[in-house]
Amino acid sequence: MDASRPFELDDVDWRLLDALQADARLSFNALSRRVHLSPPAVAERVRRLEAAGVISGYRATVDPAAAGQPLLAFIQLRCSLGRCLLKTTDSATYPEVVEIHKLSGEHCTMLKVRAASLAHLEGVIERIGEHGQINTHIVLSTAFEGRPVSAVTPERPVTRSEGWSRGQR
Repeated sequence: MDASRPFELDDVDWRLLDALQADARLSFNALSRRVHLSPPAVAERVRRLEAAGVISGYRATVDPAAAGQPLLAFIQLRCSLGRCLLKTTDSATYPEVVEIHKLSGEHCTMLKVRAASLAHLEGVIERIGEHGQINTHIVLSTAFEGRPVSAVTPERPVTRSEGWSRGQR
């Protein structure tokens, strides 16, 4: 595969991705019925999507509350010089951290954290606070989560803002 060109997904690839994101345990036979291709053709396409890194893995979806971790928080972190969480710790240090996002702007990092109780979360916040300034947001409820990746139209119309052009008042 030519690394200089982006991987092109066609309509059949997107239908396969939609089906696998909804149920990653579907057999090639079941997938073939959904996308109207033979099972060997489906198997080849799935292998191609895996090889290209489009499909990066398969996993079970676990309900955190049912697994004993009902609290969710987002922690914005501005690391102190020489105390960067990403450079001074590893994933075993903070098992409560389920996602880390590097940011632009005032904070350098956004952490998604799960905890069993408020006391547990408080301890995690104190430990993370050793790395710099933090701003914590406890999630009360989640209105929308887990949208699957789908085809998007990269070209979207942009409307011109009136009154914001240079040199005009």
